[in-house]
Amino acid sequence: MTREVYDRFSAGNPRGSWPAEERAHELREQGQPATVVMDIDTDQFLVVSEQEAAV
Repeated sequence: MTREVYDRFSAGNPRGSWPAEERAHELREQGQPATVVMDIDTDQFLVVSEQEAAV
């Protein structure tokens, strides 16, 4: 499984993860399987899409 990072949002944002959740929602409405994960090392919320690796 591979992940593509669509967007990054600072965890220090006053709205927390909301901007990342909103972006993931927009992508899901467009038919892309997006989710939000926390990258502890960079202190960011990442909007990622998980896709099956090509064989």
